[in-house]
Amino acid sequence: MDGLASINGLGSSYTDNVNPLDPEEFRRQGHMIIDFLADYYQNIEKYPVLSQVEPGYLRKLLPMSAPYVAEPVEAILQDVQQHIIPGITHWQSPNYFAYFPSSGSVAGFLGEVLSTGFNVVGFNWISSPAATELESIVMDWLGQMLQLPQSFLFSGNGGGVIQGTTCEAMLCTLTAARDQMSSKIGRDNIGKLVVYGSDQTHSALAKAANIAGINPKNVRAIKTTKSTSFGLSPESLQIAISFDEKAGLIPLYLCATIGTTSTTAVDPLGPLCDVAKRYGMWVHVDAAYAGSACICPEFRHFISGAEGANSFSLNAHKWFFTTLDCCCVWVKDPSTLIKSLSTNPEYLRNKASDTKQVVDYKDWQITLSRRFRAMKLWLVLRSYGVANLRNFLRSHVKMAKLFEELVASDNRFEVVVPRYFAMVCFRVLPSALCKFQNEYCDKDDVDQTHANEFNRKLLESMNASGRIYITHAQVDGIYMLRFAVGATLTEDKHVIMAWKVIREMVDTMLNTE
Repeated sequence: MDGLASINGLGSSYTDNVNPLDPEEFRRQGHMIIDFLADYYQNIEKYPVLSQVEPGYLRKLLPMSAPYVAEPVEAILQDVQQHIIPGITHWQSPNYFAYFPSSGSVAGFLGEVLSTGFNVVGFNWISSPAATELESIVMDWLGQMLQLPQSFLFSGNGGGVIQGTTCEAMLCTLTAARDQMSSKIGRDNIGKLVVYGSDQTHSALAKAANIAGINPKNVRAIKTTKSTSFGLSPESLQIAISFDEKAGLIPLYLCATIGTTSTTAVDPLGPLCDVAKRYGMWVHVDAAYAGSACICPEFRHFISGAEGANSFSLNAHKWFFTTLDCCCVWVKDPSTLIKSLSTNPEYLRNKASDTKQVVDYKDWQITLSRRFRAMKLWLVLRSYGVANLRNFLRSHVKMAKLFEELVASDNRFEVVVPRYFAMVCFRVLPSALCKFQNEYCDKDDVDQTHANEFNRKLLESMNASGRIYITHAQVDGIYMLRFAVGATLTEDKHVIMAWKVIREMVDTMLNTE
């Protein structure tokens, strides 16, 4: 007991008189944790990228109950090093190429420290005016960087809000669309409302629709094809809507995606919005991953046609160097969100809100409480500036192009779909496996099932090695490997090393099949 107390520098009465927010102790422990994290990043390449632990590992290592007597931060950090880090999949590793990036940065981390340090709960303007006003400002800044239509910005009677994730963005906008339509057709007709996306649209759409009370049978996943690079065809959308209208159903909401999860496919916004407009549908643009790239002029064309949409979202915590969570959502008509999501109990009433001259972000989201997320986005925008942010993104695209060229240089592999941004979808070709099948085959006569299984085993072997981490998708019957560049620490040498690992694994597997 005395030893623990002296380590913490708080004397023998530590357990009785400890101040949980002592400034000097905060300073001491804060420096210690920053140093710990700095060392972690210096050594991050030493760890297996994908955690190699077995399910339930941590329960075997930690006590069955919480400590009765306080423990020093030194002991806690020692356990973090010994027990927690082995169970982490290292998303910030330069050898991380899985899912989509969650790119970190010094500015993002320190913005999070400031946000957490102030620990304000900015549900309405009066609860912390700076939190609300800074969010409104940075959302206009980022909207301008994307060249979003003026109608999406506060300066054009629209507005932006920072939510947690795309799932929340979809649920909030879908709820607003539902209520807007219900005011015309009556709530009793909610069972007739139909939601549209493609078979590549994120599963968050179906989840949001279910929560919002849309009949699961009325959620359309319209088939895409390789001929359109798996983007949603406006003609297919029109056919689906016409079919539903003839059945007495009511088109409600379309989710168009810029950079789908499986292949980074791009839905053609302009033509899709034209179709939706004929039916008075709400169009939400999900640019969770690829929206960040659209601050670069050479990628801006991917969101051309956004002027026809009602809402737009991107995740700054994916490829914009801002820590999780930070989903940026813009709407043309904030009143639609407010009508659906607001509550005004007496205990939250105040003069500023009653004047209707301020933004109360509690009415733009699902929850009441909200974090000061704008702080970290503000630090990222100010610390790096538009020019550097564009260069960071371009460097990742350039590395993905390098990997694409390496894949193309080996005739055993193919790039399965076009590369638009910083992710390459590739696989070992069925024809490369022909000699290991029982009968003759060539490019036009191959066993797709065998190829899919080979690529699945290849993925498992690579990830089990701990040297790199990538993930997969299956589209149009083809099992492919997704190589997503975007970790902040990744350099050309890591891409080249990853390719070497992949080739070595394939060589070994082909020689042992």
